[in-house]
Amino acid sequence: MLGVVGGGQLGRMFVHAAQRAGYAVTVLDPDADSPAGRVADVHLRADYLDPAALAEFGARCAAVTTEFENVPAAALDALASHAVVAPAAASVSVCQDRAREKAAFTACGIACAAHAVIDAAADLDDIGGGLFPGILKTSRLGYDGKGQRRVADRAALTVAYEELGRVACVLEQQVALASELSVVVARGVDGHVVQLPVQANAHRDGILAVTRVPAAAATEAQRSRAVALASRLADDLGYVGVLCVEFFVLDDGSLVANEMAPRPHNSGHHSIDSCDVSQFDLQLRTLVGAPLVAPRLHSPAVMLNLLGDLWRADDGAAREPDWARVLALPGAALHLYGKREPRAGRKMGHLTVTAPTLDAAEVVAGEAAAILGLARELPR
Repeated sequence: MLGVVGGGQLGRMFVHAAQRAGYAVTVLDPDADSPAGRVADVHLRADYLDPAALAEFGARCAAVTTEFENVPAAALDALASHAVVAPAAASVSVCQDRAREKAAFTACGIACAAHAVIDAAADLDDIGGGLFPGILKTSRLGYDGKGQRRVADRAALTVAYEELGRVACVLEQQVALASELSVVVARGVDGHVVQLPVQANAHRDGILAVTRVPAAAATEAQRSRAVALASRLADDLGYVGVLCVEFFVLDDGSLVANEMAPRPHNSGHHSIDSCDVSQFDLQLRTLVGAPLVAPRLHSPAVMLNLLGDLWRADDGAAREPDWARVLALPGAALHLYGKREPRAGRKMGHLTVTAPTLDAAEVVAGEAAAILGLARELPR
């Protein structure tokens, strides 16, 4: 019996991978209708810090992982006295705080955008003018564009800090981006590291919209450096599990780290259909100590995120997307997450299109986008 803390779609896909390999899975999540809980062998419905639930969870499971970075580190610490926990609380806690995350990047020689840490209102007075224009981000609990404000000058910074509730923040200098890459690595307890092919990502309104693999627009040198830096970070953290590192490619071709996630990542979902070993297979292998083999990309792919907006017509009326037309397209693989309520901006599923070439996958993905009511010309 394996355990997953968290009941979202990442947990659901891990449960599927573990069950295919013959494992049973218990999910700990308070939501009685969670996507992962509905497919797990056991769904333990309790708060993540409930002492009795943690004791029961730890007693049930030989090894435990997590599917989201904001799980309380104290819960993982408590579970570690009962079962193998990967990734460990110490690693997850670094990823929960942008200030600590940037310090970890710097400590192992990975460049990130110029920034300043704001722990209290008094720190605003010490911000240098060179950080404007910038992006103010809450240190904790921000994702998919949430907890962020663009600020042009010091006056805008003060307003944004108030809007974000005067919580601890990081102000990042806005950099000139050419593109974004992400690297999903898996590191075993023995220190062996493998990775998915480097992915090219495009966002819409702060949420990942499209992933392309291979990242053809990046140079071989950029892809190799991104893999080397992500692997170095995993080693430096003593990390065990799947780790995603996002990089910005600047106009001059250099790389700066954006953020990391201590779990499988949205940009790696294509691997279920495009690779012989998916990111969830890698998560399973790191958790149970199975050999790590480097995934092979057997088919170039374009992946589209499917948000709840697609379940609304232009006039606001509820509708079901035309899945029949989408599934009639060659190479189209639809993954819906079992969420009951489609909401604007909510990740409801993804569509992966595989083809013999990336250009061919791009054409079909554009056709799918047009059917779904998205722009046929996908963002880059």
